[in-house]
Amino acid sequence: MGKYDFIVAELEALKAQGLYNLIRTIESAVDAWTVVDGRRVLNMCSNNYLGFANDPELKAAAIRAIEAYGVGPAAVRSIAGTLALHRELERKLAEFKGCEDAVTFQSGFCANLATIPLIAGPGAVIFTDELNHASIIDGCRLTKAERVIYPHRDVDFLAQALEERKNAPVKLIVTDGVFSMDGDLAPLPEIVELAERYEALVMVDDAHGEGVLGSHGRGIVDHFGLHGRVDIEVGTLSKAFGVMGGYVAGKREIVEYLRQRGRPFLFSSAATPADVAACIAAVDILMRSDARVQKLWENTRYFKARMAELGFDIGQSQTPITPVMLGEAHTAWEFSKRLFEEGVFAQAITYPTVPRGKARIRVMVSAVHTKEDLDFALEAFARVGRQLGVI
Repeated sequence: MGKYDFIVAELEALKAQGLYNLIRTIESAVDAWTVVDGRRVLNMCSNNYLGFANDPELKAAAIRAIEAYGVGPAAVRSIAGTLALHRELERKLAEFKGCEDAVTFQSGFCANLATIPLIAGPGAVIFTDELNHASIIDGCRLTKAERVIYPHRDVDFLAQALEERKNAPVKLIVTDGVFSMDGDLAPLPEIVELAERYEALVMVDDAHGEGVLGSHGRGIVDHFGLHGRVDIEVGTLSKAFGVMGGYVAGKREIVEYLRQRGRPFLFSSAATPADVAACIAAVDILMRSDARVQKLWENTRYFKARMAELGFDIGQSQTPITPVMLGEAHTAWEFSKRLFEEGVFAQAITYPTVPRGKARIRVMVSAVHTKEDLDFALEAFARVGRQLGVI
């Protein structure tokens, strides 16, 4: 092996620590029930909040787009890759989010990598929550700005940090809207008030808020009634929207700046016609009805109440994200394995996605789960929990 010995050693160390990811294979459409590794199991760990991933209207839109535009644009957006579909999606996203404009990217990860380095150049200061998503962390690492990492949701610390750096020419506060591993919300009203006091920009990654919070799933800004007071909203199209891609919505000048200088926009090929058309269909459905959002919350309340009654530690989540706290990685993976044997697909989440000693099963409730589905999952969690001495 020679030059690869250090990689082999790292892989063996991951296995010994219980941190080696078991990557299962999906063999059907993603839905409430999904074929995984050859078994039909109840899917309780997908981000498919509203059931759009296998929705007939989205599939039909994707097929029509392929017939009209082919399978791909074969270019970056700024040269020859901007289709009429891209423009339509951006107009509809801006309308849906109540913003002046929007620009789409290949993923939510790319949206953060495009935005943070562009806005926060040399001399700027970025104020970032310690539990922000990896894409925010990586976006910050790409800048030459000073970084201030504040304790999770600690607005007092943030206020002091802003006071100490009040003379910085550019101040950017960046936070998740919904924190993806714990399901709690950013204290956005307080953050916005501080930003206005210190003339800072506010950027919110609303990946787990879209389709979940606010009227018709418009997200955390709508949830708190902060339209026009948040400068940048970053979103993903691969969770509640069920497809693939990301976007930035906000002030017209900021969005146009991203079109002109955002590196993933300039140097990576545009999203495919099928993906874009399916996203348009998802936005259209949400604009005309909030039935799926209401069903999602009905399912969430039922599942969480029953899990608490069983005695599970489900943290402080304020959203459908339901972390079943298990502590050590070995326990979490054994729990996940036994759930799969019971017919429930729910993967373990371990370090480095969460801190050491905070391993968990992250349950993702969906609008397409029936009460019978949720009862099936609850019974499986109860059996495995008792077998492993968790409850």
